[in-house]
Amino acid sequence: MNQGSRNVARRVFFSFHFERDIWRVNQVRNSNVVAGYEKAGFFDHSEYQEVKQRGDAAIRRKIRQRLAGTTVTVVLIGSETAQRDWVRFEIDESIAQRNGFLGIYIHHLEDQGGNSSWSWWPPTKPFVPPGIDFPCYDWDEDVDKFRRAIEDAGRRADRWRAMDGVRAR
Repeated sequence: MNQGSRNVARRVFFSFHFERDIWRVNQVRNSNVVAGYEKAGFFDHSEYQEVKQRGDAAIRRKIRQRLAGTTVTVVLIGSETAQRDWVRFEIDESIAQRNGFLGIYIHHLEDQGGNSSWSWWPPTKPFVPPGIDFPCYDWDEDVDKFRRAIEDAGRRADRWRAMDGVRAR
């Protein structure tokens, strides 16, 4: 079966500012648009804390492990996401394996204290090099739209990989 006619969820890696936005991220995660969080590249809180204690090399290994076999990277964009070194690393690694990109603004969602980081302007979108499509929209709980946007990103990845002869790691 070709990628364009898939009936199963794509393997997706989610990139975000863990400490600041995990509560907001879980609102997107709970939409169940992707196959199980183990397959989707989400980090469990305890897993993240454990890896973080082992240092930067361990974090890099875990990110690469979670990216393996994914075709799409969804960047969940909060007010400080663009400035995060680990988000930059995740984007660079995603580019290296030719993942398709999608950005979802989550700054307007409330955290566990009922606070958003809403401002009149959306947060800065993390940088990706020119020529790489990185469409973004505000999370609006429209799961069908999210699913279609992921599949569109996956098709972009499929075309990119076919042109370069690159396979998912």
